Amino acid sequence: MNIVHVVGTGTIGEPLIGLLADNQEHFGIDEVTFHKRTPAAAEKAKVGDLERRGAVLVADDDRKAAFEELGLAPKYEATEAIERASVVIDCTPVGNEMKQRYYEKAAGPVGFMAQGSEYGFGKMYARGVNDEALVSGEDKFLHIVSCNTHNMAVLIKALGMSADGTSHLVDGRFLAMRRANDISQDGGYIASPTVGPHGDDRFGTHHARDAHSLFKTLGHDLSIYSSAVKLNTQYMHSLHFALTLDREITKEEVVDRLMENTRIAVTHKKSANQVFSFGRDHGYYGRIMSQAVVSLETLAVRNGSEIVGFSFTPQDGNPLLSTVAALLWYLDPASREDKLDILRRYLFAEI
Repeated sequence: MNIVHVVGTGTIGEPLIGLLADNQEHFGIDEVTFHKRTPAAAEKAKVGDLERRGAVLVADDDRKAAFEELGLAPKYEATEAIERASVVIDCTPVGNEMKQRYYEKAAGPVGFMAQGSEYGFGKMYARGVNDEALVSGEDKFLHIVSCNTHNMAVLIKALGMSADGTSHLVDGRFLAMRRANDISQDGGYIASPTVGPHGDDRFGTHHARDAHSLFKTLGHDLSIYSSAVKLNTQYMHSLHFALTLDREITKEEVVDRLMENTRIAVTHKKSANQVFSFGRDHGYYGRIMSQAVVSLETLAVRNGSEIVGFSFTPQDGNPLLSTVAALLWYLDPASREDKLDILRRYLFAEI
């Protein structure tokens, strides 16, 4: 049996559970289970809807009774659910801790994934960037990079590399302008733009460090650096990029390369709320699954070889696609591309 177990029901976990449950038969999944740690009346409707769509609730033994008091019915205990799963997808901020406590000891699953900030969990992966780096039977632990790292990486690959994988990138600079919190979250909002530190001497923030690690799986040692600022908005992350190449390039070629890349959407829109609104109306439960949305109006070529512009980050959407792609690779690499076709409607050429 192909059983997928998702740990966590937050901004990544909840839509992922729903996506897998909705497409369970198409993906060749026999059962989708999910672990929720805390029983809460405010989240009863969310958990109940995931159960209605076919996902199976998992809880810690000492919290099972509290879930039952809410009218919910956990079927498995947390450790049991891990052991019986084919693939485990951790969507919590403690993936590395869970790896040490449970995943490394579990004999049942063929693969484990962690999201976003869990550096060191396993090989870095982003759909359409380093698929060829995955090694069957060897890569038991994968780290799905963050949404902003997806954005950086796909821009580097589309604009800084040849079709044969040769890098022409001399230097890459990025400024990640992050939303304060998700529209589903009450906490964490800020009153004004808040700048972040450059905690890494070589890479600045974790975004460039993670993108470097991602391309290192393909044998590249890229010169890239990132900064971050958090903005008082809930709409979308956005990214300013400046890519210096070892060759001359025209703006027309830049536009052509972006439009040819099926992982990138282009737009004439210049505001995050307009792009976000498009996702709400046309995406999967509001989520665009393209890796980046580049604003064509902002593109420029400086000194003949430096590409400058802005790109919006489809947070949640791009890690969701990479997570499903990695999951299908674990379950059956030969049928992965055919099964992913069902999600291609959420990868847009233009927004």
